[in-house]
Amino acid sequence: HAASKKRSFQESVELHVNLKNYDTQKDKRFSGTIPLPHVARPRMTVCCIGDAYHYERAQKAGIPAMNIEDLKKLNKNKKLVKKMCAGYNAFIASDTLIKTIPRVVGPHMNRCGKFPTPASQGDDLSAKITDMQSAIKFQLKKVLNLGVVVGHVGMEQDQLRQNTMKSVNFLVSLLKKNWQNIKSLYIKSTFGPVQRIF
Repeated sequence: HAASKKRSFQESVELHVNLKNYDTQKDKRFSGTIPLPHVARPRMTVCCIGDAYHYERAQKAGIPAMNIEDLKKLNKNKKLVKKMCAGYNAFIASDTLIKTIPRVVGPHMNRCGKFPTPASQGDDLSAKITDMQSAIKFQLKKVLNLGVVVGHVGMEQDQLRQNTMKSVNFLVSLLKKNWQNIKSLYIKSTFGPVQRIF
């Protein structure tokens, strides 16, 4: 379907899951993150909050970067911190700064769900970002349907199938009664039609 209408950006492919026989009040609400074999979200933007070492590495690699001085300029102003969080899909920070960041920006990064992933000195930042672009998170809240991005329309069908299979099997492993908790599975691209796969 994607070929018939050329969009100006690469459409995501999402997996939508409907659960059954699950009581969000009584049963454990689960949350789990899994790396997929292929990059699912190439357009995901990640900013590095670095100490001198990581800041320099990020700039050399063309990764958006900030240092602790940049964060101090936000002055714990909720609006400014929110604006910074809105500018990127995720953050990485030097592990040496992880404890300092909440003291400098307050609790707002955590509240936005954008608390940084730690990076140590030996980590390759670009590889770490690729890992983040490949990881997906299933988190059950109060409703019995979940949606996650498993790929994009520019991927090979095989890659998309591998990502989808791995996502589904991982989700099933999180459920109390495994497949008996799955009512239906659908896959769809951003503007494409819905296809039922289970």
